[in-house]
Amino acid sequence: MSYFALKDGQKLYYEDSGRGNETLIMMHGWTSSHNVYEEPMKALRERARCIIYDHRGHGESKNANSGSPTVETLASDLNEIIKGLSLSNITLLGWSMGACVALNYVKLYGCDNLKQIVLCDMTPKQLNDEEWKLGMYQGKYTKEEMERDEGKKFYSVFKKFAIGTIPKLGKIPGFLLRKPLKKILAECDESVLKSLALSMNAQDNRPIVERITVPVTYFYAEPGSLFSPKLARWYQEHVKTPYKAVRFPESTHMLISDYPEKFAREVIKVLGV
Repeated sequence: MSYFALKDGQKLYYEDSGRGNETLIMMHGWTSSHNVYEEPMKALRERARCIIYDHRGHGESKNANSGSPTVETLASDLNEIIKGLSLSNITLLGWSMGACVALNYVKLYGCDNLKQIVLCDMTPKQLNDEEWKLGMYQGKYTKEEMERDEGKKFYSVFKKFAIGTIPKLGKIPGFLLRKPLKKILAECDESVLKSLALSMNAQDNRPIVERITVPVTYFYAEPGSLFSPKLARWYQEHVKTPYKAVRFPESTHMLISDYPEKFAREVIKVLGV
């Protein structure tokens, strides 16, 4: 197992494998880990140098949990990895929270080290309001809903998120669902999850999208679950560089694990290898 030592003393688990002239970094989402890319990696590592890692408080980086990290913290971690591994001309792919990290990386460090960006099923602004209906839970998650969640036990908030991500989980009796959901939470540090959730809810990265200076591809689920497929059109209207949208029909937010082979094929197309 390989760990990358950050400047603050924390260590992040990472894997650096594959071959080819292209460099691909893939970042996972909230409560997930690098394992979400396990199946597509079988094909991708034959075409490119692939780097996957666990964010602070997640998976094999669970013990990297000091302080109250924000999404900006994760973007700084990404920058340290890029610099530490002497990477450039990168295809940066972020799914869910990983896409939020990618946008924060652009905000803080620009696109000089990037060749292109792939955003996977993520909104630039999670909280919905009177003028913005493309946030979390397909327009239903508002500031008022967030404030109600703050008064609930964390497990119940995560359960709502899990069902929003995979709607069929809502048909499973609560007493049967509790064990697998608790297992997922056990692989993360709860304090880090809470801190990152607050950080993501505070984000409005819509202006950052217009500052991207490299090509952008957007992977989205249809009919979707957490986020509306209409985001594909929104990105098209606001990205100033060459843009492409890739639809994953009959998919939930878990489009990587729903269709790992299609995911790998589409990433290979983006890489052009």
